[in-house]
Amino acid sequence: MSYEEKPRPPARAHSLSLEAREKLSISGVEDVSGFDETLIVLTTALGDLTVRGENLHIDRIDLDVGQLEVRGSIQELRYGETAKGGSLWSRLFG
Repeated sequence: MSYEEKPRPPARAHSLSLEAREKLSISGVEDVSGFDETLIVLTTALGDLTVRGENLHIDRIDLDVGQLEVRGSIQELRYGETAKGGSLWSRLFG
């Protein structure tokens, strides 16, 4: 049996825009793994991104075009390694 690798779609451009630590716009979003009022975990074209803060709300999400807008008190943005597989909890606390 022959294994054929499927061509990957081109990576989306990734950018962040943070206004007054209260409005975050992100492009190049591929997936949102989980979220609550203090934490948003997502996968971008350049790896996993964790957003921490208070009263976080996703104002707009469109994964077809890879855009996400968040409002709240944003305290931390952290990139991690691109994790293939594993649960949300293992990526957060592993």
